[in-house]
Amino acid sequence: MVLLSSLKKFFLQKRFKADIPVGITLLVFGISLFVVNFPKENILSTSFKDEPVRVEGFVSEEEGELPNRILISDLKIDLPVKPAKIINGYWEVFPDTAAWGEGSGLPGKPGNQVIFAHARYGLFLPLKSVKVGMKVTIKTISKEYTYEVKEIKQVYPKELEVIAATTDETLTLYTCSGFNDTKRLIVIAKRI
Repeated sequence: MVLLSSLKKFFLQKRFKADIPVGITLLVFGISLFVVNFPKENILSTSFKDEPVRVEGFVSEEEGELPNRILISDLKIDLPVKPAKIINGYWEVFPDTAAWGEGSGLPGKPGNQVIFAHARYGLFLPLKSVKVGMKVTIKTISKEYTYEVKEIKQVYPKELEVIAATTDETLTLYTCSGFNDTKRLIVIAKRI
């Protein structure tokens, strides 16, 4: 009883009267976050895990050696690269390695060679610090190719023109970025 009386006096004091409506509003908002049923397709559905790289029109016609390692010494990236098959219109994404998108360009040949990985420690997370002019090395079984970063940009997952075929030899690195992985970090490099 004494506690209720003390609380009543506390909240009825003139200096706290303005805080009561604010407190009630925050309380109602907090409860609504748990009660309201948000649509299934919310901002989280655009993560790399739920929406890997969508591809259209890629066909593996070119013959040559596949990339099997990517090195960016300035960022301490040194990863194996595995071929990612197209499954139901999407390239596979591996949890522990970088991937080369099947049907994209090959090292040493004209075309857009697309290599991607999760933005995690031990994978492509260091790409967030990439700078124009940095060197990227792609290794195959028998050769090594060096590229120079020419362009860095962020796009939304549906902006697929960044992985479209090119007439010159291009290397495109692709990973997640932005709040809650809602964007993609694209690094475009040309062979030197």
